[in-house]
Amino acid sequence: MMAPLTIAGKTQIQPSFGSKQEAGFAYAWALMAVLIMGIYLAQVGEAWQNRAQRAKEAELLRVGAEIRRGIKLYTEQNQMQGTQYPKTLEELVLDPRSPSPRRFIRKAYKDPLTGEDWQYISAPGGGFMGVYSKAQGKPLKQRLFPSDFASFADQNSYQDWKFAHWPNGKALKK
Repeated sequence: MMAPLTIAGKTQIQPSFGSKQEAGFAYAWALMAVLIMGIYLAQVGEAWQNRAQRAKEAELLRVGAEIRRGIKLYTEQNQMQGTQYPKTLEELVLDPRSPSPRRFIRKAYKDPLTGEDWQYISAPGGGFMGVYSKAQGKPLKQRLFPSDFASFADQNSYQDWKFAHWPNGKALKK
């Protein structure tokens, strides 16, 4: 406690802010509050990141299915000349083999995970019969896929999610 302050003969008591032990205790509480808020914000950030990743995975499945369907429709056209596969995604957007415009997909989609071009799966005789993502990392979704994507269950990488129209409808073995 500090000594009283005297001004012009009057004694005034200086306000006390507590002992040093009380100040240290308040400091410890403030540090604890910051620590708890940091842990909470880390949990919120992780949940937000997982939610964003799940949305990207859903978009990957949607776009991949559309590309696979487009390849299937493309190969079924003009089969009298043998099975022909597209050389680029742009050929699925506007078929160059036909004088009248034919579209098999809406646009040349980019990979939803990387924002870049897809990796192509080469087709026999040229062109490509499917696509897959170049993204590294293990997918969050591991189970409960629709029947079209049953082979995606328990995969260790997005690169194992192949969106392809396989010859004779059968997937090639790795």
